[in-house]
Amino acid sequence: MRINLKKEHKVLNLTKYISLLLSIFLFISCTSQNENDNKPNVILIMVDDQGYGDIASLGNEYIKTPNMDYLHDNSARFTQYHVSPTCAPTRAAIMTGHHSNRAGVWHTVNGRSLILERETTMAQIFKENGYSTGIFGKWHLGDNYPFRPEDKGFDEVLVHGGGGIEQTMDYWDNDYFDDTYIHNGKLKKFDGFCTDIWFENAKKYIGGNKDKPFFCYLSTNAAHSPYFVDDKYSDPYKDNENIPNAAFYGLLANVDENIGKLVEYLKAIELMDNTIIIFTTDNGTAAGAKMAKGEDRLDGFIGKGNNAGMRGVKASMYEGGHRVPLFIHWKDGGISTGKDINELTAHYDILPTLIDLCKLEASPELKFDGKSLTPLMTGNKEGFKDRIVITNSQRIENPEPWRRTALMQSNWRLINGEELYDLSSDPEQRSNIAEQHPEKMDELKTAYDEWWAEISPSYKDQPFIYIGHEAENPVKLYSHDWHTDAVASPWHQRHIRTGYKDNGYWLIRVAEKGKYSVKLRRWPVETKLALNAEAPIRPAKEGTSVRASKKGKALNITAARIAIQDLALSKEVDSNAEFTEFEVELEKGETHLKTWFTLEDKEELGAYFVIVEKL
Repeated sequence: MRINLKKEHKVLNLTKYISLLLSIFLFISCTSQNENDNKPNVILIMVDDQGYGDIASLGNEYIKTPNMDYLHDNSARFTQYHVSPTCAPTRAAIMTGHHSNRAGVWHTVNGRSLILERETTMAQIFKENGYSTGIFGKWHLGDNYPFRPEDKGFDEVLVHGGGGIEQTMDYWDNDYFDDTYIHNGKLKKFDGFCTDIWFENAKKYIGGNKDKPFFCYLSTNAAHSPYFVDDKYSDPYKDNENIPNAAFYGLLANVDENIGKLVEYLKAIELMDNTIIIFTTDNGTAAGAKMAKGEDRLDGFIGKGNNAGMRGVKASMYEGGHRVPLFIHWKDGGISTGKDINELTAHYDILPTLIDLCKLEASPELKFDGKSLTPLMTGNKEGFKDRIVITNSQRIENPEPWRRTALMQSNWRLINGEELYDLSSDPEQRSNIAEQHPEKMDELKTAYDEWWAEISPSYKDQPFIYIGHEAENPVKLYSHDWHTDAVASPWHQRHIRTGYKDNGYWLIRVAEKGKYSVKLRRWPVETKLALNAEAPIRPAKEGTSVRASKKGKALNITAARIAIQDLALSKEVDSNAEFTEFEVELEKGETHLKTWFTLEDKEELGAYFVIVEKL
């Protein structure tokens, strides 16, 4: 037999080459797997509307929070940690490492709670670094593409709509018990109490990902209003003249119970030691403190409850509006001993800190406004001594300089560019000492002017909701996201029930040229109610604080019209139908969509719910 040595040599070389490539691939895969095996897991717990004074270990003698206390006692504790005075802006800053204004989120409604498309989130960075990502509870940074959690890096999504249960984009008549939520893009009914559902499903997710690193964002809607909770949690706090709202404390008691169950679960599956647990909240207390008689309801001095000695509550520019708890625990990382860290820190520090702790790769183009807190946890305070942190509550269409603003440096607090306080001698911010410190006033105002000049060009970027995009078609639009000069659009289901008369427009990006259906509705699609119908009463729930709703008011709608691109169309409506429909030919590009319903008495209002579909 004659052998072709040259050909066999080539075959042998090819075999060796393939074998070498396979060995390299296996080595890289094993190395990558080993690196992932060593990476810490991350659980970020964000409680809604809980203030610094709403935890027993932080000085509240009335509330019982044993599991929050456990984290407090075994964590790095940041005593001067500041967020935005309201919820959506804080969430935007935490998710992006950017000041909320830069991320495009400076309100909770009116289209200004939608995180800008260009922003890269914490979830996206974790996902790019090989982590599984999940969110459970409240998102409040947009319910349409490209703002949804699944558009911003989350693999597993279980959330309610909007900024809270009972709000306009939440499933109609949800009341915290046995509700319908959004699970991976689809509506699904769940049995049980909302906070229990978030934690139970988070544990299932954690258990399913225990063999690879995960990032779990556990973001409760509790203890946000409407303060619905089982009586067994609120009863211990009733009939106590020092407690402003027993149901609010009851909601926190339930959150605390779930935190305890989560910690026990992590221990049981041997993940507790190599999991970074971050506990924090999104703004000052909403109902744990009440103003003294005659005081401003947001910015005044406390007369009842516990606010850790601070002035102001949620939405205030004073300390009680934005100083909140932050605990970080990670046993394998050496962060497991109770330790107070008193340097000035902020919500946009969380993402840089996690990138540092987890050794994540992130694009240098992100240029965070925050900085890693890891040096502080190891005793290095360099770079934090004269740091300036700025927070504000704009709540308007376009930000204005010094609007409800706190500029902080060490113990100094400059409020609205006019009032100066020194917390070292005046922690309640009772004595404005601006006139005694003109040089300090000038220094801090100059710092603010420089910050404003740097950040304000980013305000030109707009949050456009896409229609006709493959990621979401049809698209449900909600009056919650109207852009309007009004104080607030109809953001709550009670506004829909009462027939709140207002209007605004949606910022729209038409993804593709073509024919579109635009359906205008008085009631959301799940109700199947006609345009002129009354919504039935949602009943109270025995054994809970759930109250009955009001009956929905009938509106005698006779006509409708829409304006989009260069089109202006109108028609009479069949008020016994669920919706009235327009078909329009649209060009690709950015535009506004505005709708009108005309009533029998010629009054007008916008359609609260609109469904747009590319045909």
